[in-house]
Amino acid sequence: MPAADLARTVVFAAFIAVLGIFPGFYVGTSGVPIVLQNAGPLLAGAVLGARRGTASVVLLLALTAIGLPLLSGGRAGIGPFLGPSGGFLLGWILSALVVGLIVERAARPRLPVLFAAGAAGLAADYLIGVPFLGLYTGDLPAAATQSLVFLPGDVAKAVTVALIAATLHRALPGQLAGSAKRAR
Repeated sequence: MPAADLARTVVFAAFIAVLGIFPGFYVGTSGVPIVLQNAGPLLAGAVLGARRGTASVVLLLALTAIGLPLLSGGRAGIGPFLGPSGGFLLGWILSALVVGLIVERAARPRLPVLFAAGAAGLAADYLIGVPFLGLYTGDLPAAATQSLVFLPGDVAKAVTVALIAATLHRALPGQLAGSAKRAR
């Protein structure tokens, strides 16, 4: 990984950690907080692409696993990965990957594509998070129902991420996700 790619990856991991400053709040009984931080993997994929975006999320989660309090609410260590949020945290990896792949394949990542990529990234996160929560609680239908509380906020995050990413892609043409492939 060239130095510039490594720097972008590390900076985005730090950005996702900074989003953890905003405390999560719990609604219902699922034990999974509503956080702003899950917008980070969406933006990482939309701006850095699949490889670097996913690497930034993996870096953040690895640092969290070894004990740095980088998750919303100061959570750290292995505990968050083994608790009810574990599947959603691991889903961030797939989320960044999916968003990055969609954005890289877009000829010109415009707002509709970026929103669709964000929605697909959220769906990927739910694809891992909801079954994990169901396994954790022993009740998949209840886990799916409880996860509906996240949808309004997650849709708002997908819109916000699409707007930010569209602005960045316009401001930095040829320098973001997939631009090296398009430049060839």
